[in-house]
Amino acid sequence: MANKLEITLTKSVIGRPQDQRETVKALGLRKVNQTVVQQDNAAIRGMINKVSHLVTVSEN
Repeated sequence: MANKLEITLTKSVIGRPQDQRETVKALGLRKVNQTVVQQDNAAIRGMINKVSHLVTVSEN
């Protein structure tokens, strides 16, 4: 069974570049402190790496 990641948006996307805003949106995050659960795969890890300063991640 594949591992899952809990991703929480901890900082606002206001004033951030458009590509970072779109990455956060693609992860399924809309509001600060919102948490989503995603599959742990290379694509999601890459997206998390791009916006690592805005999110916190915990393995589930």
